[in-house]
Amino acid sequence: MTGVTTPAGRTASRGRIDKREAILAAAFTVFARRGYSQACVQEIAEEAGVAKLTVYNHLSDKENLFRHAIEAAANTVMADNLAVVEQLRDPGDDLRAALESVAYRMLQVCCGEHSRALRWLTYAQVARFPDLIDTVQGRTSDRISEALADRLARLSLAGRLRPCDPAQAAGQLLALLTGPMEALSRLGTRKVPAAETRAVAKAAVDTFLRAYGPASGEPT
Repeated sequence: MTGVTTPAGRTASRGRIDKREAILAAAFTVFARRGYSQACVQEIAEEAGVAKLTVYNHLSDKENLFRHAIEAAANTVMADNLAVVEQLRDPGDDLRAALESVAYRMLQVCCGEHSRALRWLTYAQVARFPDLIDTVQGRTSDRISEALADRLARLSLAGRLRPCDPAQAAGQLLALLTGPMEALSRLGTRKVPAAETRAVAKAAVDTFLRAYGPASGEPT
């Protein structure tokens, strides 16, 4: 019988990547739970289900572990939001409904435990790791704004939105979403009910379409 074998080196490499990802996920969980100063590598190792030495072998020290954990968390938030924005690739006949759905789902990501912990950790450690602000912003708000601008540009070219500066339009739509949610959530310290979240999404899209919707009488 002829079988397909996987090279041992490839298997080992995949295993190492999986272990590193598990360590980074565990590190983010512990840092979010304890804060940077109170978190310890031993607890992170236990959370990841690996030996303490394994953590050091992968990430060398606590500072490096924190940096990479924040970057990995930012990548996760970015990926979640990009998946939501991708819905606008084919919004269907009802653009307003599609925009409201995207807006609501983006707010859900923004207000999720992962995103809130990421913001808290980044702001709390800004004095110790000032460069992480740019790292997190580049992987989250900047990248998300770029993706949204691309979708809005295509909708404008298709005549479903007015001719516009897509980057400016994307920034304004995001501001209409994040501004009210920051106030309602009290800077992330209050859980916002789904009904309030939907109301913010609906109001944001309504205001956005008043500015960028097609001329009166044209379908969206």
